[in-house]
Amino acid sequence: MLLSIQHADAAYGGDTILHDIAFDVREGEKVAVVGRNGCGKTTLLKLITGEITPPPRDADEQPAIIKTGDPTIGWLSQMTFADENATLGDEIRSVFAPILKMKARMEELLALIEQNADEKLVAEYFALEERFTYLGGYRYEKDYELVFSRFGFSKEDEGRLLKEFSGGQRTKIAFIKLLLSKPDLLLLDEPTNHLDISTIAWLEGYLAEYPRALIVVSHDRLFLDRVADTVYEIERGKLTRYPGNYSDFVKRKKENYEKQMKDYLAQQKEIARLNQVAERFIHKPTKVSMARSKLKAIEHMDKIEKPEEYDLKAFHTMTDPARESGNDVLFVENLGIGYDELLTKVSCNIKKGQKIGIIGGNGLGKSTFLKTLMKKIPAKGGKVTFGHGVECGYFEQQMAQVVSTKNVLNEFWDEYPTLTETEVRNILGGFLFTGDDVFKEVSSLSGGEKVRLALAKLFQTRPNFLLLDEPTNHMDIVGKEALEDMLSDYKGTLLFVSHDRYLIRQLADALLIFRPNETEFFPFGYEEYERTYGKEKLQSSAEVWQIDAARKGTEPAAAAVEKPVEDAAKKGYNPGKERAKMERRLARLEVLMEECDAKKEGLAAQLADPQYASDYVKLGEIQKEIDELSTQADAYLEEWGELSEKLES
Repeated sequence: MLLSIQHADAAYGGDTILHDIAFDVREGEKVAVVGRNGCGKTTLLKLITGEITPPPRDADEQPAIIKTGDPTIGWLSQMTFADENATLGDEIRSVFAPILKMKARMEELLALIEQNADEKLVAEYFALEERFTYLGGYRYEKDYELVFSRFGFSKEDEGRLLKEFSGGQRTKIAFIKLLLSKPDLLLLDEPTNHLDISTIAWLEGYLAEYPRALIVVSHDRLFLDRVADTVYEIERGKLTRYPGNYSDFVKRKKENYEKQMKDYLAQQKEIARLNQVAERFIHKPTKVSMARSKLKAIEHMDKIEKPEEYDLKAFHTMTDPARESGNDVLFVENLGIGYDELLTKVSCNIKKGQKIGIIGGNGLGKSTFLKTLMKKIPAKGGKVTFGHGVECGYFEQQMAQVVSTKNVLNEFWDEYPTLTETEVRNILGGFLFTGDDVFKEVSSLSGGEKVRLALAKLFQTRPNFLLLDEPTNHMDIVGKEALEDMLSDYKGTLLFVSHDRYLIRQLADALLIFRPNETEFFPFGYEEYERTYGKEKLQSSAEVWQIDAARKGTEPAAAAVEKPVEDAAKKGYNPGKERAKMERRLARLEVLMEECDAKKEGLAAQLADPQYASDYVKLGEIQKEIDELSTQADAYLEEWGELSEKLES
């Protein structure tokens, strides 16, 4: 066990928010911590680092935080810059000071051993060499180059002073230092914030192969699925451990809830039956002993607690547009976007009801494109045409930083003065502003609360074309899922920028991909995008393997590292190849549907077989198989219909 916390409480602002903590981390374990905003996730990290200490308890069990072997703990918030006038290269390389010191001592020891092969010197050298290898001493330069470039920095940036970089870039620099320091326990709090999709995909591979322990707090569900092997959920001040990744956690939590509820209801039914028997016979002299035995049976039961309802309080509202648009919603042809200089040109044609996700690296023009469409900044040539009856609703990131001395109620009401106070409070209640929450000053709201208020005002206009720029920033997982449900039910057209791949995968039926100096309209969803551009993932895997091989003292074959780079140059969207792939899938679906029908016919014959006429267990099993085959056949048919429509268009 690397770290163990037992019987500890944790407070924030005078309130105890974590109670009787039981939290363990094993060596090499990848732990995710999830829960609603404000539940205590960051407080738990502060407890681990020693930034806060647990108070003594009244109970017999006193709090204990046990660390095995004095592990090094690295946390992004603790990565500081000693000298603002240092260059980027020198600042990052400062994390290699322990390695360089070891290297110098090893060289000194080798020189001494050549003169005198003293056993103590030899033992010191081998102990030091083992630690040097563990810290990546033989490959630290290549590790540096890999991580440095993956976070978007160039060779030219190495000579720039730290004070010349923006806040977001400085966060990345601190992140690079943290990764290269290779602590025994790595703590990451929302590590995917401000990273583009390709960098997040690389980071997933890097952390999945990270040979030491990791604790990550994140609202990025796909990231947690691909990195974590254990999940701790914080709910109502308690920590619960679940084995597996985030999807496993969701499944197990539901199963545990349903089982406990089933057992609870069964026990309550039995208690009611025993009480009924006791009440019926307790006053009959000949039956008193029997009645008392029933009451005693109830007393000796191990009572099953009624499971607490999920903490799924989330916002909701009416999502139907006030009016329908025409079939053609937006036509964009060679639209030049940028501020001082041209970033790229965009062309796309969006139809009614489509949900288009915009993806790509930071600084490539995704938000600029939406601002240009909304005439927040002028276009640099090209053509934009909105279709008949199109009414836009626009959400931009700055709405989460709004400053206002008004309270929530008046901020909303001033925009919709014709509504009654009851109507306003009902609408705000749908976005979790209930009771006295509506009297909070807008400037004092959290980022997530400001986003909810902005969305409440936006949805009240009931537009038929939504343009959203990173709408899930500042939201917890339940909030993201609530917004997903709202946008899934939305009957209008949607164009949205997001780095949340789970959101994109759930919503987008097409993608607008931004790359340096070019854009591509990809007419399929995110899963197809990953399959089409899978070679990019091979590149990431090769780089991760290269690091891992270096840690083990081996060198990967040149071809194994270089081949994905060669393949990446050949990648591209090939319409003919995609059509052939779809046609093959159609043919396969037809075979699968025939197989389902044949199996269902065979099972239906078994249902009619006289030998099973009184075997209700067997009949139930057969019917269950038929139902499952019917569901599967329906799914195949739906996919077949969608592919057929795409091929025809």
